[in-house]
Amino acid sequence: MDIFAHGIWSGIGGKIAQLAGRKITLWKTVLWGMFPDLFAFTLLFGWLIFNALFGTGQIGNWDKHEPAVKDTSFITIVTSMLYEFSHSIFIFAIIFLVVYVILGRFVWEMLWWLGHIIIDIPTHSYKFYPTPFLWPFSDWKFDGISWGNKWFMMANYGLIAISIGIIWWKGSKKK
Repeated sequence: MDIFAHGIWSGIGGKIAQLAGRKITLWKTVLWGMFPDLFAFTLLFGWLIFNALFGTGQIGNWDKHEPAVKDTSFITIVTSMLYEFSHSIFIFAIIFLVVYVILGRFVWEMLWWLGHIIIDIPTHSYKFYPTPFLWPFSDWKFDGISWGNKWFMMANYGLIAISIGIIWWKGSKKK
């Protein structure tokens, strides 16, 4: 799923938790919901913007993605490594527990990081960054549907609009 939809769905989940009486900080849910992609792609987007502004050339071959030949440029290798790290359920669990040990409490907003991974599993195909949710123990990935399909984008953002409408209606009804 695209990063903006992850942020919005995380915000919707956070708002539902707030309406249910949970003490959840909305901006933290949005941030944690976007975190895996921010972590993996910020460097790449910075590189793309730099190249667009200064015309230093293009990066990699975007026609070659898993399970076919991987691009071997430095920036895509680093991005793929960061993507594996940030989209692993095991890495999430370790960091979630380390934060618990350090703070002495769970940071519930971090669960939207896990939500991001779970949503990505069926919404990424082999053609573009399939989700390595079992990394580092397995390289197996699910060949899902591409979130970039027009019909999926329309359905996804349509459901987002409906969900926001329901939350707004429920919230105004409470008052």
